[in-house]
Amino acid sequence: MTGRILKARAVRDQGATILSLLGFIVVWQMVAIAVNDTLILPSFLQVSNALLLSWQMILVEDLPTSLIHFVLGMTAGLIVALPVGMSMGWFKAFDQITDPIVEIVRPIPPLAWIPFAIVWFGLTNEAAGFIVFVGSVFPILINTYVGFRNLPKVYVESAKVLGATKDADLIRYIAFPNALPSIAGGVRIAMGIAWMCLVAAEMFGVSTSGLGYKIWSYYYLHKMDYVLLYMIVLGLLGLLIDRSFRYIVEERMLKWRVGLTQ
Repeated sequence: MTGRILKARAVRDQGATILSLLGFIVVWQMVAIAVNDTLILPSFLQVSNALLLSWQMILVEDLPTSLIHFVLGMTAGLIVALPVGMSMGWFKAFDQITDPIVEIVRPIPPLAWIPFAIVWFGLTNEAAGFIVFVGSVFPILINTYVGFRNLPKVYVESAKVLGATKDADLIRYIAFPNALPSIAGGVRIAMGIAWMCLVAAEMFGVSTSGLGYKIWSYYYLHKMDYVLLYMIVLGLLGLLIDRSFRYIVEERMLKWRVGLTQ
């Protein structure tokens, strides 16, 4: 009986989602018809036609390029932010040395680094990846630091009583698992910021291809239906990345955690 109820709720929720999307599309199409100006607001049918004409280019050229930029920046951000955040949260002396530098660099907008990215790397994948790195590194670092600093002292004392006296063992078996939910939250925030930085970097000339670059290119050509198409692709891809991350981390790695909704 319970299974049937849950299944009925799932079907109802999916139906509500579908109806919501259909309603949005209908309103969008009606408003576009009322405006009657493609430059101001392309209609759903015009954007759909643009998709039919350009889906191969999006899948073969633009999407892979942007994903390369995203993966490069996020990977570099994880490699740098995790050990630095863990060290700052665990070793007080390292925190005192590093914190002023982090707090000076952190408020600088990632897009302010575009001139240096072009000078250092040229118009390459690495240049766009660097902007993504700048946008992603600090949310991960700060959340890792907070996760380690909020470790209850009783956990450490209990581990020492049981024989885990080395810092490496305490970090591996006590501090890191305890901080993992906070780290996961930081990574999720970082992915959203990194995605925005990626699009802005591609739009402002760090790259000669990619989803963001095509938005700016089609804007110059006044093809606003293609601009809106690429914006929708960006939104859907960001949603897919976020949902995939949540499924892998929250449903698999953090399955042991009991949430408020369970």
